[in-house]
Amino acid sequence: MHTFLRRALTTGGTGLLGLTFAVAGAGAASAHVTVDPTDATAGSYTLLTFRVPTESDTASTTELEVDLPTDTPFGHVSVEPVPGWTATVTTAELDEPVEVHGAEITEAVDTVTWTADDDAAAIAPGEFQRFTVSAGPVPEVDSIVLPAHQTYSDGTVVDWEEVAEGDAEPEKPAPTLTVTAESAADGGATDAAAADDDVASQGAASDGTSSSDAGAWLGAVGLGLGLVGAVTGVVALSRSRSGGSAR
Repeated sequence: MHTFLRRALTTGGTGLLGLTFAVAGAGAASAHVTVDPTDATAGSYTLLTFRVPTESDTASTTELEVDLPTDTPFGHVSVEPVPGWTATVTTAELDEPVEVHGAEITEAVDTVTWTADDDAAAIAPGEFQRFTVSAGPVPEVDSIVLPAHQTYSDGTVVDWEEVAEGDAEPEKPAPTLTVTAESAADGGATDAAAADDDVASQGAASDGTSSSDAGAWLGAVGLGLGLVGAVTGVVALSRSRSGGSAR
């Protein structure tokens, strides 16, 4: 019986240790600048939220610059204000005019830069911040690469601009939006006002921990409690049998 108990405790301990590494590994894998959502429908307006964690242990993130495409540009881009940060939008002349909703445009937004107003607003080690833009119409392409450049308070600049080739993920992957074809049933937003309404209605989703993050942590906690309960049951059974033998 004691041998069975030792095996149960060892198995439970190994499970908890594996759970710890799994959770830690998931955190490490996602510790780079990403965009949410990762896909959008061609012709629609979409809310793009860039999640920026600070990976440094000694410096804070003071600036984020995101490059938008100019070969297949967004016709409209608006920025959601972030308290303590100043957003700067720059435009560039297009090589060729693009027609958007029947109007020809010759220039488009090519970069959006967020800069911390002071040290208190900067993203400290172990923290992250979200930066959101409304953009559209989404061009009819397979995917849109959105290179991001993260500046730290010690002057270090990390360029998240590498594109994955095959199944291997690059060391510093660029945020990428996969584009799906628009169907007749999609109907999507057809003007800039609809896109800005998305910011108001969906902005709350960018505050606090996302539902997927919360679900992962709740699942991990539930598994841990389950393992502890199993070990406790084995100990109780062992004591019960030991008591019966003594009588």
